Amino acid sequence: MALSVENHPGERPPVIVVMGVSGVGKTTVARLLAERLGLPYAEADDFHPAANIAKMSAGTPLDDHDREPWLRALGDWLGGRSRLGEGGVVTCSALKRRYRDTLRAACPDAFFLHLSGGQDLVHDRLAHRVGHFMPTSLLDSQFAALEPLGTDERGIVLDVGPGPETLVEKAAALFGHVNGDLA
Repeated sequence: MALSVENHPGERPPVIVVMGVSGVGKTTVARLLAERLGLPYAEADDFHPAANIAKMSAGTPLDDHDREPWLRALGDWLGGRSRLGEGGVVTCSALKRRYRDTLRAACPDAFFLHLSGGQDLVHDRLAHRVGHFMPTSLLDSQFAALEPLGTDERGIVLDVGPGPETLVEKAAALFGHVNGDLA
């Protein structure tokens, strides 16, 4: 059973962006974390306009112009969750600082959970993924674009090596949820 943060008065539910390059496990970790914390979950891919999906499916990386409406829509979702005091977990590559700045402009209390892994490991995972529009040919461009979290950004980097369940335990502990209870 998921622990619902709304059952604990005085605790403001977190608004979390699970970020990283394609193939690090953002969707798996974000879904498990949202369930664990009793928060709504949203998949960033669902916010892409059809033109973006077609472009990526064709093996063409998105440019900043393509990403702008997508990031604004994600920011609106995050900001709405925060204003309602309901919290939420969303996936988003959030590769560049300016992308995270766009999200923070709409939701200043966003917390970034950066899932990180070596390029060989991530490439292997991406190569074995079925039913996703992101081709492995675009992975190099994502690693090239990645700007790690700055020391002034609310967030943490977690290595994806230990697996999703361990990552969720570590993340839940950050928000005071250990073994299903508040710490």
